[in-house]
Amino acid sequence: MKKSAKAKTVANATARRRAPLVTPTDLEAGSTKDIAAAMNGILADVFALYLKTKNFHWHMSGPHFRDYHVMLDEQSDQIYAMADPIAERVRKVGGSTLRSIGHIARMQRIADNDADFVEPSDMLAELREDNKTLAARLREAHEVCDEHRDIATASLIEVWIDETERRTWFLFEAGRPGDTTGH
Repeated sequence: MKKSAKAKTVANATARRRAPLVTPTDLEAGSTKDIAAAMNGILADVFALYLKTKNFHWHMSGPHFRDYHVMLDEQSDQIYAMADPIAERVRKVGGSTLRSIGHIARMQRIADNDADFVEPSDMLAELREDNKTLAARLREAHEVCDEHRDIATASLIEVWIDETERRTWFLFEAGRPGDTTGH
């Protein structure tokens, strides 16, 4: 390859690397920006909740260990399964999505729990509240999608709200005290 052709190829490659990600969409630029912001916040919360659920799964103890351990494993799988569709949805509407653990940490609204030991009942209660928070945030994101007529993202969110409410319910029921009346 001649020197000038090689220089042109390098220049083209450099220009492509610097070019913004542009995905064709019929949504307006403001819509893309709002939807991407809402969904990236959800994605950060999903990663935070996933890791917290796994943390509690790994560090579960006590007489209900197996039941809680299995339940939290199932829930973490369900939470993790949300991540790729959320990120891909952001890209489909023309936005860009999270790029690193640091990016997640800057955007997450679900608090981490780095305690050395957490009582199983406290684990369940904390995850229950985190899932309730996620459901509320999903509803907020749904409103943004409705405002911008993004039916596809809103449809996905509806399924995730249902799944999140189910996790909340299971965590609530698992955390209830046993029947002490003998009935």
